[in-house]
Amino acid sequence: MDVARGGDLRWLLEHVRPHRSRLALVLALALASSALSLVQPYLTKLLIDDGLLHGRVDVVARVAALIVLAAVLATALAGVNQWQYVSLSARVLFTLRESVYRHLQRLSPAFYARTAPGELLARLDGDVAEIQRFAVDPLLSSVNALIVLVGALGFLVALNPLLSLLALALLPAEVLFLRAVRPRIEERTRAVRRRASAITTFLVETLGAMKLVQSVGAEAREAKRLAALNRSFLDDLLGLQMTQFAAASVPGLAVTASTAAVFVAGAALVARGSLSLGGLVAFSAYLARATAPVQTLLGVYVAARRARVSVERVRELLDEPAAVESPARPRPLPAGARGEVRFEGVTFAHESRAERLLDTVDAVMPGGSKVAVMGVSGVGKTTLIDLLHRHYDPAAGRILLDGVDLRDLDLAELRRRVAVVAQDAPVLSGTIADNIRYAAPGATDDEVRAAAAAALLDGFVAGLPQGYDTEIGTRGAALSGGQRQRLAIARALLQHPLVLVLDEATSAVDRPAQKQIVAAIDRLFPVTRIVISHHADALAGADQVVELVDGRLVAHGAGARA
Repeated sequence: MDVARGGDLRWLLEHVRPHRSRLALVLALALASSALSLVQPYLTKLLIDDGLLHGRVDVVARVAALIVLAAVLATALAGVNQWQYVSLSARVLFTLRESVYRHLQRLSPAFYARTAPGELLARLDGDVAEIQRFAVDPLLSSVNALIVLVGALGFLVALNPLLSLLALALLPAEVLFLRAVRPRIEERTRAVRRRASAITTFLVETLGAMKLVQSVGAEAREAKRLAALNRSFLDDLLGLQMTQFAAASVPGLAVTASTAAVFVAGAALVARGSLSLGGLVAFSAYLARATAPVQTLLGVYVAARRARVSVERVRELLDEPAAVESPARPRPLPAGARGEVRFEGVTFAHESRAERLLDTVDAVMPGGSKVAVMGVSGVGKTTLIDLLHRHYDPAAGRILLDGVDLRDLDLAELRRRVAVVAQDAPVLSGTIADNIRYAAPGATDDEVRAAAAAALLDGFVAGLPQGYDTEIGTRGAALSGGQRQRLAIARALLQHPLVLVLDEATSAVDRPAQKQIVAAIDRLFPVTRIVISHHADALAGADQVVELVDGRLVAHGAGARA
C-alpha cells in the first residue's frame, strides 16, 4: 500500500502518534468484539449437532443462552468501540486540518495572490478529510478484518480443509484485478478533486462579488457557468463511481461464486456423511465472516488510491515554503524604543517579475515623526510596507526598527509593534467590538470605545440598537467602505504600536471626516506614522515627505502635497 511514501508517511504518522493510547484502546475493543462474534457460529454448530439432532432441549437452551450472551457482549463492546473510534477519527482530522492551516498562516501575500480561495478550501476540507479517513479507518478496519479473517480461517480449516481451499481459490484473481484497475481509480479521483475545487472556487468568487454580478446583469451567465461546472463534475464523478463499482463488484461476484461452490461441495460431503449438518451451517457462517474481511481489505486497497491523490494535493500546500521565519533566538527591542525606521540599501523584486521593484532604498524615519510616502500606482509603496511588516525579506540590504534588524525580531512582536491599516480594510464576522479588539483581545470596553472615538466611529456606533455588540455580517457586509476603514483604524490604534502605517487608510472617508481622523491620530498617537495617500489632507503636517521613483526614495521636504 504505497499511498504515502517517505516524507508523506512520516507526516501522517506524526499526526496519528499523539493519539496512540486511544488507538490502542480502540484496537483492543475491536479484538474483543471480533473474538466474541467468532464464537457464535461454533456455538450454532453445537446447538444443531449436540442439541437439535439429538433431541436435547436442555442443550439447545444452554447453547442458545450462550449465543445471546455473546451477542449482547459483542454489541456492547462494539458500541463503546464506535464512540472511541469517532472521537479518535475526529481528533486526527482536526489535527491534520490545524497543521495545514498553521502552515498556510506562514505563507506570503504572493502565495494568496496566485492561489484561488476555493482551491484552498477544497484541499482543507475534502482532501484533508480523505487523508484522515486513510490515516485512521484503514488501520482500524484492516486490523479488525485481519483478526476476524484469521479467526474465521482457523475455524474453516478446522471444520474442513478441502472446502477452505475451494472458498479461497479465486482470491489471487481478485487481487490481480484490483492491481489492474488501480491507475484508473487514481486518474478519476484526481479529476473529481479538480472539478470539486473548480466549483468551490466559482462559488467563493461569485458569492463574494454578487453585488457586481447583479449590477451588470450577469446572473444568467454565471448560472450557466455553474451548470457547465456541475456537468463536468458529474461526468468525472460517474466515471469514478463506475470504476469503484467495478473494483467492488467483480471481487464480490467472485466471492459469490466461491460461496456457491462451497455449498454444492458441502452438500455432497453431508450426503456422504463426511460432514455434519451443523458443521456445514457453521462452515457457511464462518465463510460469511471471512468474506467481509476480505472485501474490507480489498476496499482498503482501493481507498488507498484515492487517499494518495489527496496526500499529493495537500503536500503541495505543505511544500510551499514560508517567505520568512521567526528567529530561533529573537533580539528584544531596546528600552525606550520610539519607532525609528531605517532602510539601508534595501533591494527587492517579486519572483514573478524580473525587474527590481525596489533598488537600493535608503531612508531614515525618526521615531515619533510623520512621514508621507508618495508615488504613482504600482511603483512599490505597498511592497515597501510589506517589507516593513516582514511579509517578505529584502533580497539585499536591511530594515531596522530602533536599531534592530527586523530579521532578528520575533515575528509576532514585530507585527504587533508595526500596525498597518490598508485600503481594503478587511474585517471579520462578529461584533464591532470583536473586530476593534481583534489585535488586542485583552482590551477593555473603555479602551475599545476610546479607539473608536479617535477613529470617529463612535457616532455611528451610538446610533445602532446594540451598539458595540452589533453583528457586522460576513466581511463587514453591513458596513460601508468608510466605516470599515474607520473600524480598521480603531483596531490598529488599540495595538498601541511603535509604528502606524496608513496605506490609503482614509480613501473611503469624506474629506471633513478625513481631516478629523488625521488630526485625532496625530494628537492622540504620537508614534511614527507612515502615511501613503494620494490625498493632500491625509499628508498634512508631515515632518518628512518622500517619493518612490524608479525603485528609490526621493526626499521632498516637509509639508509637500500629493
